[in-house]
Amino acid sequence: MGVREVEEQEEGVMATDFFWSYTEEPHASRRKQILSQHPQIKELFGPDPWAFVKITVVVLLQLYTATSLHDSGWMKILAVSYFFGSFLNHNLFLAIHELSHNLAFSTPSLNRWLGIFANLPIGVPMSITFQKYHLEHHRYQGVDGIDMDVPSNLEALLVRNTLTKSIWVLFQLFFYALRPLFLKPKPPGSWEFINFAIQIALDAAMVHFWGWKSFMYLILSTFVGGGMHPMAGHFISEHYVFNPKEEQETYSYYGPLNLMTWSVGYHNEHHDFPRIPGSKLHKVKEIAPEYYNGLYSYRSWSHVIYMYVMDRAVGPFSRMKRKLSTSSKKSE
Repeated sequence: MGVREVEEQEEGVMATDFFWSYTEEPHASRRKQILSQHPQIKELFGPDPWAFVKITVVVLLQLYTATSLHDSGWMKILAVSYFFGSFLNHNLFLAIHELSHNLAFSTPSLNRWLGIFANLPIGVPMSITFQKYHLEHHRYQGVDGIDMDVPSNLEALLVRNTLTKSIWVLFQLFFYALRPLFLKPKPPGSWEFINFAIQIALDAAMVHFWGWKSFMYLILSTFVGGGMHPMAGHFISEHYVFNPKEEQETYSYYGPLNLMTWSVGYHNEHHDFPRIPGSKLHKVKEIAPEYYNGLYSYRSWSHVIYMYVMDRAVGPFSRMKRKLSTSSKKSE
């Protein structure tokens, strides 16, 4: 059996290093165990036939809202961005997450095209690049130097108190976007150039025909939706370890916001079975409850953000990491 090394902490004192695991990530082995006892779960694999329709409705609604606000005041734009547009853009961000696993079509290229389309209201080209790094997060969960979902040492050293954690949460989308570019840059491919060109064309058209306010509404919807926002709590709830003694590194959320987030809250289920679309992840827990009912989970993403900011012992170091093992190297 493997060993997890957890630094002893005084109560209320933040850790000075990550929690290091000397076991493989837990999902591959659990997947085998579950499938051996519940082979019918394989029937859930495959694309969501409604994904295209759901994405199209949200994209058109958000673009329509942006054009409708072209002559509105800035306070109204900010309010609509936070209380409405942020939910739509975060929904599209998680639609892109779904598409990174090819869960709309069986053909990867069609998923990429739909991802570029879903990207349009977000304002910043990210769909194709996200897929490259996200799939590594699944294959090498927590692996030092590979999993770019884990904060950098610099982030962890600088974010040490309530104020800096609040700032980090507010700008966490920037950290997620910039971290791979600094720590593990990859040369862009042709799909990324297509993503960039189409996105810039949409942004330019928005400014040309409807003005800067419409464009800024889209950018604000992305920014506020990824910061101090209920839906953004999933960034923290998924893998941050609030109690190292639990020896758990992935956490699910079973609250109502799953209806708007492609059920990304079923995160243990998702990592166990990334080929199952979000619309069916709840069935995994129903079929194999003995594997999930005993795991710690959340009912409120807002409360997760509050705990992260206010708990003096929790910060960017509160993540499980591991070294790339010999067996992992062989599997590449």
